[in-house]
Amino acid sequence: MNDTPRRGIDELLAIMARLRDPERGCPWDVQQDFASIAPYTIEEAYEVADAIDRGDLDDLREELGDLLLQIVFHAQMAAEQGHFDFDDVAQAISTKMVRRHPHVFGEARYADLAAQKQAWEELKAAERAARGDVHDASTLAGVSHGLPEWKRATKLQQRAATVGFDWPDHRPVLDKLAEEIDEVRAEFDAGADPVRLEDEIGDVLFVVANLARHAGVDFSRALRHANAKFERRFRRMEQLAAAAGGTLAGHDLAAQEALWRRAKREEG
Repeated sequence: MNDTPRRGIDELLAIMARLRDPERGCPWDVQQDFASIAPYTIEEAYEVADAIDRGDLDDLREELGDLLLQIVFHAQMAAEQGHFDFDDVAQAISTKMVRRHPHVFGEARYADLAAQKQAWEELKAAERAARGDVHDASTLAGVSHGLPEWKRATKLQQRAATVGFDWPDHRPVLDKLAEEIDEVRAEFDAGADPVRLEDEIGDVLFVVANLARHAGVDFSRALRHANAKFERRFRRMEQLAAAAGGTLAGHDLAAQEALWRRAKREEG
């Protein structure tokens, strides 16, 4: 194996250090901090997922580079403050992966995947205790508040399931979803109080996340696909309206619905 990967990361680290140089760097890069860069980090992670969804490996290579740049950016800022550098980040995750995979790097053996997942959670709990996070002994301890809320909902549900607090399959989840939708309908019928509606719609979304989990469906990916489908069909509606010599806005709702059905039929 050649040393190209190491040369590649060294070059990227040097580029980022230059960009952050107070005298010779880029003014925009110099003025950034962890908080200002965090949204870009999240955005780049979603761009990676989008490239995977589209099966575009050339784009995936580029998007992974963009995501790696975000990690390098954070590490550079931390190094400037004397906290840690990129190598510390890489070493920490390497150590963690070896520690969390004793069945690969040690002598541990698990009967099945369920036992392995249970051991994984126990290892993470031990890590929290070692860090001194003993004030929170809850099964839900350590589920980050920084996650997207749909992801946090799934994580909370997964944690609760480790102690048996879970539905046996998707069927009672569907029943619960119908119940929560009825409660939303009742709130609308009662006057649509904004606070109550927020609460009840939140319950619906939480149950939908649970349904996706029981179905083995990634909530985010399913929603991305739904967004893409809506965008594709809506753009086709605009094309059909333009081909007829008008605009979509010039059609009433019934006519727009007819265009939607036609766009849907064309997809087969």
